[in-house]
Amino acid sequence: MPEIALDNTSESPPQARQPTALDILEQRIAAASAARPIIRIGGTVTNVTPAYVQVSGLSRHLKLGDCISFASGTAAQFGEVVRIDENEATVKPFDANLKIGPGEIAWQHGNLSLRPHTSWKGRVLNALGAPIDGEGPLREGDHSYPFDAEPPSAMNRQRVRAPLKSGVRVMDLFTPLCAGQRIGIFAGSGVGKSTLLSMLARSRGFDTVVLALVGERGREVREFLEDALAQNRSRAVTVVSTGDESPMMRRLAPKTALAIAESFRDAGDSVLLIVDSVTRFAHATREVALAAGEAPVARGYTPSVFSELPKLLERAGPGAEGTGSITGVFSVLVDGDDHNDPIADSIRGTLDGHIVLDRKIADQGRYPAVNVLTSVSRLANTVWSADQRKLVMMLRAMIAHFEDTRDLRLMGGYQKGADAELDKAINVVPKLYEVMKQSLSDPPSADPFQDVARALSDNKEDGQKGQPPAPLRG
Repeated sequence: MPEIALDNTSESPPQARQPTALDILEQRIAAASAARPIIRIGGTVTNVTPAYVQVSGLSRHLKLGDCISFASGTAAQFGEVVRIDENEATVKPFDANLKIGPGEIAWQHGNLSLRPHTSWKGRVLNALGAPIDGEGPLREGDHSYPFDAEPPSAMNRQRVRAPLKSGVRVMDLFTPLCAGQRIGIFAGSGVGKSTLLSMLARSRGFDTVVLALVGERGREVREFLEDALAQNRSRAVTVVSTGDESPMMRRLAPKTALAIAESFRDAGDSVLLIVDSVTRFAHATREVALAAGEAPVARGYTPSVFSELPKLLERAGPGAEGTGSITGVFSVLVDGDDHNDPIADSIRGTLDGHIVLDRKIADQGRYPAVNVLTSVSRLANTVWSADQRKLVMMLRAMIAHFEDTRDLRLMGGYQKGADAELDKAINVVPKLYEVMKQSLSDPPSADPFQDVARALSDNKEDGQKGQPPAPLRG
């Protein structure tokens, strides 16, 4: 029988089949089976302390980081495996008020994960991904994202090139950002760190904002959401773990925020991730490690703290080709204003730049209290044009000259005309400081270079009203 050639060129391409009710039911059964498997493995609680719980009978079936649930009362309580011995496992509970005793059953649950959905925008969650805003249950997405995901492969990541406008003049001038960059804000307590983060959170250059409030005061949560985040609230997902919660919840909150940010990044969004603060994450990680029996090595911090930090920070940044990016802004609370603190030192070496808030500048009433001489953006040259780079370097040099001679001028030891460069600095720098002042109530800056040019155009010593002063020309 001769072969018959079929000509399909005139046929229309097949269209995707719409899921039927049976397909949807199958998906839900599969998700339910994954959440609660048919066969469960359990052990017995043998020891309960304020810091940890010991469980026997599970050691052969566990891995570090597995979730454990305790069958006590009507509501399940959870913990994480932090140490595994031959006969017993050490579990750190998420709930600081764990209500269990010896002899009760502990169930293995595997690794923690989330199924973020676009409808999560505008919602407030706790560190376990449960809603705490009273607006009902969350809808789950199609893909599961583990709390401890690996960052994208270094060779598959996109290049960081696209500039971003934060709207904060001092940052856009001296430490500009790119989409996918990771930058830290280093400050002691009470220097304006939270206010600067609030100014960044209102930026309109992102599709999604994911905010992690770690160890914050409870009263500040609503203030941040209703004041600082008011304009972007509908585009933001907020993860909250207040200071009174257990160290496990404070340790988990940034990971939860990153898992949510990764889901939006994979969907192609440009995501702004704000974590306030990484230092409290490090403190919580130290508490967990000490409970697991680790020995401290530097100012009470255990070795696992310094391995957890880069794992967390590397998850932010550009995604693989064809996806979006996570621009990470991480606040670092510098203990005792010591910028050589081991945590600050480790984070500074991992990030793509750091912004230093100076208490002396804050005492002068200049906010944001950014010290432009010690702040660095490692991707600034990607943003600046050649002329802008030349101008910024000139302004930075003038500020350095102005600050180095402050004591000499206050004592009356300098006479005008003795140093032409210092005369220019004395004329320009105070006006530049006024330009860099910005509060949360001020509108975001559209073009900081134009703002500087306008502020310095009325330079009487230059004698050309309406033109930029001599130091800014060219």
